[in-house]
Amino acid sequence: MKPKPIIARAQANDDIDEIIAYYLGESVEQAALGFIDALEDAYAHIASSPATGSLRYAYELNLPALRFWPLTHYPHLVFYVEQSDHVDVWRVLHSKRDIPAWMAE
Repeated sequence: MKPKPIIARAQANDDIDEIIAYYLGESVEQAALGFIDALEDAYAHIASSPATGSLRYAYELNLPALRFWPLTHYPHLVFYVEQSDHVDVWRVLHSKRDIPAWMAE
């Protein structure tokens, strides 16, 4: 199967910018670079195998198509919905957050 393009919503891009700014603000540039690498790896996986993401929050949020994929070595989750021609990334959130509350935004 051909990988689908990843299209991140503005809120997902804002989430990513905040995470990177946090790492840079803590003077851990290597962590910021590692986060970017982990995110790129997650996007590559999601693009080629979107159906493998967990539906755990889909039921809780009453969004049947919502899936998430965890980043390797980072406590963040990529929330997305597979469309017919692309993957729509909704949010990138820390796994310890109140996910339903953050998704409501």
